Amino acid sequence: MWSYYLIYPLAWVLGRLPYKIQFLFSDAVRWVLYRVVRYRLGVVRQNLLASFPEKSPQERRRIERAFYAHLADVFIETLSLASVSERQIRERLRYLNPEDLERWTAGRSWISAMAHYGSWEYTTNFDLYRTHDETLAVYRPLSNRGADRFYRRIRSRFGVQPVPMHDVAREMVRCVRERKAATLALIADQTPPWPEIQNWTLFLGRWTPFFTGMEKLAVRFHLPVVFLDVRKVRRGYYEARFDLLYDGDEAVAEGEITRRYAERLERMIRTRPELWMWSHRRWKHDREEWLARHPQRHKSKEK
Repeated sequence: MWSYYLIYPLAWVLGRLPYKIQFLFSDAVRWVLYRVVRYRLGVVRQNLLASFPEKSPQERRRIERAFYAHLADVFIETLSLASVSERQIRERLRYLNPEDLERWTAGRSWISAMAHYGSWEYTTNFDLYRTHDETLAVYRPLSNRGADRFYRRIRSRFGVQPVPMHDVAREMVRCVRERKAATLALIADQTPPWPEIQNWTLFLGRWTPFFTGMEKLAVRFHLPVVFLDVRKVRRGYYEARFDLLYDGDEAVAEGEITRRYAERLERMIRTRPELWMWSHRRWKHDREEWLARHPQRHKSKEK
């Protein structure tokens, strides 16, 4: 736990500094990540080449540089959440159409379908806007106990309740029993481990596995699924627009909600590709090998 007691005080001080000073730290982090450590540079270049083969090497290199600059910004923004104020969060992230969200979800629990795009730690703070009884932020517990405690603390400062992935269904059952309308903040673009892969969806030109938990929860509990379309207005400031993917009642085929999410996410990424997490090993699993092991799910499940 020593890492928590080291990181949290430094993050608290960082969050109290003027934004211009924080940007200087971000510039230093970018230089270290990109020029010194070359953090997952091979993965980034491979992902950009496979996702944008139509772009010139110069265009992909521009996206690459912009990605590392943005990644450094997100790192500093995340640390600063240790002491940032409610007023500052409201200034740095603005929701453009809350009236639409209210119309789609009034009195109902709902899923915010998010991604590692923009500043995702900012966008989980729905509880600041008091639209629902609870906000449950789904997360995968970290192996480092100190880092896990740090992330849980900064995510819960404004009323958000961090919930481990394996506890989500139980928490939703509790909300149903207590007749509470909950916001389920779910970052859904992560790669499932091999045993949990159930289907594949075309995404950025490649067959890609997605977690199916969002879809299963939506159908089981009749939850509207709302995509969070994020825009980086300028350094440190973001806007987000709600976009309905599933109304909670429509009869849909298996994989359809996931397909809609992947399609909407790709459209957002293509608008500003540098804002997505290209350093993630998103395509580490092979679809042909999976199909060979699961012949019963061939074609009829691949939508």
